[in-house]
Amino acid sequence: MPVRHGYTNSTVGDGALVVKCYQGPGAATRLRTESRFLRRLKGRLPVPAVHQITATSLTIRFVDGVHGEDLLDDGRAAEVLAGCGRTLTRIHRLGIVHGDFGPQNLLFDPETFETAAILDWEWAHQGVPLEDLAWCEWIVRTHHPAHVPSLASFFDAYDGPVPPWERRHAAMLARCRDLLDFAARREPGGEGEKLWRHHLETTAAWTAR
Repeated sequence: MPVRHGYTNSTVGDGALVVKCYQGPGAATRLRTESRFLRRLKGRLPVPAVHQITATSLTIRFVDGVHGEDLLDDGRAAEVLAGCGRTLTRIHRLGIVHGDFGPQNLLFDPETFETAAILDWEWAHQGVPLEDLAWCEWIVRTHHPAHVPSLASFFDAYDGPVPPWERRHAAMLARCRDLLDFAARREPGGEGEKLWRHHLETTAAWTAR
């Protein structure tokens, strides 16, 4: 059955395994990237175990946990975002950038709020921490605006410097432009391109709050 919270690719699971079929521009590269990082990070970070790799898909073992976005909507924003901050610290200590970091790609133990799994490594790369810090903030501001005040829990839990708003905002805009380009190449003039153009315009109008 389709897996909730899977948007860019086709993702299905049966309760034991999850199969992710990569779609859109650079699909093969993104598959290789995610496969490489999952194998590299095994035992170093809470990531799903790789079961099988084909030319177009990655099969991972199912991890029990609750998506961070679901817990946000259940009124546990401070706990979830603090967990995001602690987890991002661990990622950055390894010298890597996740590339799509936020509560949408974390599974949590709903009792302890320990991270059960970090998902979706297809955009991972060597980069600067600002990228992940800004994108997690963007996810909350865009999809969970009622929880913007709880972003303080995210930044407080992150054990590293937090760049000022101007730099975070610029990084959000840069990523929106990247994803607008991705959507335009995937389906020129399509709904994805229209959505990311809207996101870019909305993000450009934000001010610190």
